[in-house]
Amino acid sequence: MKIGILTLPLHTNYGGILQAYALQTVLERMGYEACVIQRPWRMQIVWWKYPLQIVKRCINRFILGYDNSIFGELRWNKNQAIIERNTQKFINNHIHAHQILQISDIKEKDFDAFLVGSDQIWRPKYYRLHYKYIEDAFLSFTKKWSLKRIAYAPSFGTDEWEYNKVETKKCSNLLQKFDAVSVREQSGIELCEKYLGHKDVQWVLDPTMLLNKEDYEHLIPQNVKAPGDLMCYVLDANDEINNLIAKIANENDLKVFQAASDVDNVTLPIERRVQPPVESWLTGFRDAKLVITDSFHACVFSILFHKPFVVLGNKNRGYSRFESLLKRFGLEGRLIENASQFNQSMLNPLSEEVYKKLDGYRNISSDFITKALNC
Repeated sequence: MKIGILTLPLHTNYGGILQAYALQTVLERMGYEACVIQRPWRMQIVWWKYPLQIVKRCINRFILGYDNSIFGELRWNKNQAIIERNTQKFINNHIHAHQILQISDIKEKDFDAFLVGSDQIWRPKYYRLHYKYIEDAFLSFTKKWSLKRIAYAPSFGTDEWEYNKVETKKCSNLLQKFDAVSVREQSGIELCEKYLGHKDVQWVLDPTMLLNKEDYEHLIPQNVKAPGDLMCYVLDANDEINNLIAKIANENDLKVFQAASDVDNVTLPIERRVQPPVESWLTGFRDAKLVITDSFHACVFSILFHKPFVVLGNKNRGYSRFESLLKRFGLEGRLIENASQFNQSMLNPLSEEVYKKLDGYRNISSDFITKALNC
């Protein structure tokens, strides 16, 4: 059986890349052929509009005096290729990709089954960054095809409903065609029931948690070492957060290191925006004594690597994701909304009870995939 994994496109997002790698690996260990559907992240304009855009830009620049680029797509795409050069190496080496330019490029003969997930693929504002219609994330392009449809740990990213009425109706109808449905957050069960009319929904682990620490350590070159022991992976930093990190480092004799570059900061020189390799990110978890983050997947990998961590609640990126994950393992006390809530007990090691729970949830989640593909 050949299975297509439909997730958000993989670029510089470590968590997104590794959850796709993990789900692909799990399926291959079960004996299936798995491919991750991939679309290049390029700035594109509909071909017949392009000449008009060029004319408008020439008028703006040479007649009206605006400092705009005439062929902006070329520069943007060139910069993206540079920024992604390290993470793309990992994708090329470890992800079996099925390349498309648009959803309609996928044909019925390509796959025998689809797994939708994981990450925030069911969050409209994120899905629309790459594809036009959120219903495509519910396999709208397969509605006349005869194949298996499975949702494995897709995330809405929030416990609030962000679909409009038309999207809700379309996605509700499409979800009824699925053979099995699971979600990554407990709140996703309620959203599926209330808005999409689907009650048989299971709460499962993020795909990255189906693998163990040794699976990820195997990806790290032996001679690579982290440049410090306090790993900082903060996507939305500010002065309060930076001051807290410095305070924790000083009081506990820890050396701070940044686990990623500022890829979205267009004011920086392009070389400073290049995302470090995925292997370097994994090395950070292996070598850190403490992790400070506002990232969902950094929480996940802190747990997998048995590292104490502090989570800075990031409501803009989806707060319920953190609550659901941490509640599952009894780690809610590591989630703070501001620096004043930090306390030294957060530096304590994770208890063995966490890993007993992880083993149990891992079995339940793997069983979901097995049963879904064999039903």
